[in-house]
Amino acid sequence: MKLSFRWYGPEDPVKIEYIRQIPHMHSIVTAVYDVPVGEVWPEESILKLKKQTEDAGLHFEVIESVPVHEDIKLGKPTRERYIKNYQENIRRLGKAGVKCICYNFMPVFDWTRTQLDKVLEDGSNALVYYREQLEGMNPLTGELSLPGWDSSYTKEGLKDLFAEYEKITEEDLWENLRYFLEQVIPVAEEMDVNMAIHPDDPPWPIFGLPRIITCEENIDRFLKLVDKKQNGLTLCTGSLGCTKTNDMVKLTEKYAAQGRIHFMHMRNVKILEDGSFEESAHPSSCGSLDMVAIMKALSDHDFDGYLRPDHGRMIWGETGKPGYGLYDRALGASYLNGVWETLQKLKG
Repeated sequence: MKLSFRWYGPEDPVKIEYIRQIPHMHSIVTAVYDVPVGEVWPEESILKLKKQTEDAGLHFEVIESVPVHEDIKLGKPTRERYIKNYQENIRRLGKAGVKCICYNFMPVFDWTRTQLDKVLEDGSNALVYYREQLEGMNPLTGELSLPGWDSSYTKEGLKDLFAEYEKITEEDLWENLRYFLEQVIPVAEEMDVNMAIHPDDPPWPIFGLPRIITCEENIDRFLKLVDKKQNGLTLCTGSLGCTKTNDMVKLTEKYAAQGRIHFMHMRNVKILEDGSFEESAHPSSCGSLDMVAIMKALSDHDFDGYLRPDHGRMIWGETGKPGYGLYDRALGASYLNGVWETLQKLKG
């Protein structure tokens, strides 16, 4: 297991030298953030990130993410240009030493929450998803905007995009994903880069938009679209695990045994009675997921991919990017370190 940590570059309030001080930290997870979605990343930008990472004593091996342009998801004729650009980004990143690229195929919106600063019982702030709150939200008419969303869309642009997605069924989305994978996985294989799709977060339709990377049946279907090692998973416990219908221990065991997990996002969530959820501290007792059993499934199959503590609460008065402060994610990393060391010692 290679412990990693999400870092948003030099503008991130979390300094890379602080990340380096977390025990057993191996890799920085980052990206080039100033290039429009669908365009080619300049080699100088990639190499600058690589130098900043390695100067801090860490490895530059995981990119999260190279976003997939909406024209690819919609299957428009213009997708050909964006797929060629995506292929070139894989080549440039592979040449720079990147081993794993995380991406998603969620229409329009990335992760969705209804509140970013819910005060929990212990006084910490957390990201939450309350179904009752979501019912009163409309991204087309209100001022709804979340950090997981592309801020470049205007309200009119969003309306046009929603109108295009009204014509897209789940089967259309599957077909467009298949087409994309058939073009990019051979390039990833050539460059020895593992592509790791992130599940939909949360794993159900949002605002009427289709979502397909949501459950065991659909993940099985995804892996068969291009049945190559390089076509694998970012298994996010908090994304898939925020519904009781997904057994995260079973899923981790299954896909670790197949060697198709390239990246683990470890996050605990507390599932509420109505299907809402609150993000919690990492230990099993703080949420609804058995984090130790998930780690054991990885250990049992000698997982040697990348793993990062995912979203953290804001604690001890810290302010910054919601879900991505230093303190609680560092606590999560330390917890995961301890669980992993114990499992390794018990294996002998």
